[in-house]
Amino acid sequence: MSLDRELERLARRNQIDYFGIADLESNPVKDFIRMQGGDVISSYSRAISIGLVIPNAIVDLLPTANDAIRVIYRHQVYEVLGGRLSAMSSVMTSRLQRDGYSTFPVPVAVLGIDKERLTAIFSDKLAPHLAGLGWIGKSCMLITPKHGPRVVWGTILTNAPLFPTGTPMKSRCGSCHACVDICPACAYTGKTFDEAEPRESRFNPYACFKYIQENLSPKGQTCGLCLYACPHGMNHKESETRSI
Repeated sequence: MSLDRELERLARRNQIDYFGIADLESNPVKDFIRMQGGDVISSYSRAISIGLVIPNAIVDLLPTANDAIRVIYRHQVYEVLGGRLSAMSSVMTSRLQRDGYSTFPVPVAVLGIDKERLTAIFSDKLAPHLAGLGWIGKSCMLITPKHGPRVVWGTILTNAPLFPTGTPMKSRCGSCHACVDICPACAYTGKTFDEAEPRESRFNPYACFKYIQENLSPKGQTCGLCLYACPHGMNHKESETRSI
C-alpha cells in the first residue's frame, strides 16, 4: 500500500471527514508561505489537510447572541474537534517520521496566532484549498461544496513525496454577499478571492478582532455569524426537510 493511501485510511478509520494532500512547490504559494511563516515553514513541499465537520445544531444557534451558546461553540470547535485533529496530526507525524521524513504538525485553529498580524504560522485554509477540497470565499474562509465553511482544519507539513489529491476549486460564491451582510464588524469588502491580492483587499482582521474584544464576553469571545450565514453550509437544512 502506498504511503498516501495508508495515511488516508488512517484518517478515515479515525472518523476524519476530510482528507487531502496539497502541493506547496509553486512559486506564488511558496512566497506566500514564506511571508507568513518564515523559511522553515516554507521549506516543506507537501501539506496534509484533515478536517472535521462542526455540528450543525451548534452553528445554527449562533445568531441567538446567547453567550452560553458561544461558550459551547468555542469548546466544541477549539477543544473537542481541535483536540481530535491535533491527536490525528500527532499520529500522522509519528508515522511519517518513522520513514525518515521531516514533518511539522501545524497548531489547530487559534493556537499559534501572531497577535500583531492576526495570522497563524500557516494558513489553515491554504492546504485544503490547494488539495481541491474547497475554495476560499468572500469571508476568507475555506468553503466546501457539501458543508460550506462549517469545518475545522488541521495541517501536517512534510517533505514526504506524497501525491496531491487535487487542484484549487474556482469560487462558487457568485453574487452572494450573505457573509458580508451579516458581519456586525463590517469586516468584509465582498471581493472574490484573488491570490494576487493581499488579504486586506477582502477582509479587515483588526475590525473583526476589535468587535469581538469590545462586544463579547471573555468566555464567549467568538462570533461565527459569517460561518453560520453561508448558504453552502445550510445545505443540511434542505436534506433534513426532504427526509421528514
